[in-house]
Amino acid sequence: MVDAPMRQLRHQGWMPGRARLITASFLVKTLRADWRLGADHFRYWLVDGDVANNQMNWQWVAGTGTDTRPNRRLNPLRQAQRFDPDGTYVRRWLPELAQLTGFPIHRPWRANVDPATYPPPIVDLPDM
Repeated sequence: MVDAPMRQLRHQGWMPGRARLITASFLVKTLRADWRLGADHFRYWLVDGDVANNQMNWQWVAGTGTDTRPNRRLNPLRQAQRFDPDGTYVRRWLPELAQLTGFPIHRPWRANVDPATYPPPIVDLPDM
């Protein structure tokens, strides 16, 4: 649920709003990167990027600015369960996982996908 929208961003210059929040949360909360790195990346690649909206959304996800909630975090697996339970979105942008059906597409490392085909996760995420 992070890789697919990032590929869509590079391919189309766009990604759905929910995917923007999930990827931003992953970068800022899970990888602990400075939110400005993500904001700069999105500003560069988004064709519909609005500078003020982009910056404020990244600050919101990071828990800085006018809405300080440093504990706000979106688990990509939970988000996938809610918004892409059958993996249609991920399958479209990650064709190397297209053979996986249903929710296992969101956990390819558990589906014994060869690491040469798709890399294992870079961090451990809590299960749902």
